[in-house]
Amino acid sequence: MTEIQTEIQTETQTEIQTETQIAARLIDRMISDGVLKFGEFTLKSGRVSPYFFNLGELSSGSSLTLLGEAYAQTIVELKVPVDVIFGPAYKGIPIAVATACALASRGIDVGVAYNRKEAKTHGEGGQFVGAPVQGNVLIVDDVLTAGTAVREAIALIGQTDATVVGLVVAMDRQERLQNGSVQTALRTLEQELMISVTSIVNLQEVIDYLGHNGKPRVDGRSILDGMRAYQHQYCVL
Repeated sequence: MTEIQTEIQTETQTEIQTETQIAARLIDRMISDGVLKFGEFTLKSGRVSPYFFNLGELSSGSSLTLLGEAYAQTIVELKVPVDVIFGPAYKGIPIAVATACALASRGIDVGVAYNRKEAKTHGEGGQFVGAPVQGNVLIVDDVLTAGTAVREAIALIGQTDATVVGLVVAMDRQERLQNGSVQTALRTLEQELMISVTSIVNLQEVIDYLGHNGKPRVDGRSILDGMRAYQHQYCVL
């Protein structure tokens, strides 16, 4: 093996370790902060899920710092030019701020923008807040289910001269759509919009984490068994 090949292999291994470590740290924090809850939850789809994901539960400075680092690492690995980080209202707003701060700590200074739920008709007016929405825009959001908020954000950005270069979400549930499709919402949106759509953590990684860190139980039942059963019934394996 040549010296260059050795360097490439070492760099690749380092990147993989970094990705794995960040995902594990984020999952651990999401569980401890109550972002990931386990039990029985009826979703909008009518499916009864053994877990519930609510990124809004991350509310401390240290948790948001970790979250921003995870998004920043993922964005850097995408290797796409980014001028503005855009967070759809409301949950996307703190994600965009935390991500931009984490990127700045790496020497990458980008703008932050978000939309109002309703356009402001007085003062400065307009639909957007923050940096001018121009150049290459990357959207950050919490989780992708139907993709409604993201489509609305892209429609708004489409009224400007900016170009959406990608979307990063914290969690990919990896569930098949209910229209008989064999694809996940994430992959469907990626093909529909022709942009890169990436998650920091997915359901399989959560299951792997639970398997490696003991088997928690809720009401005497194994969380891990319930997660695997749900995955086999509703998710793309």
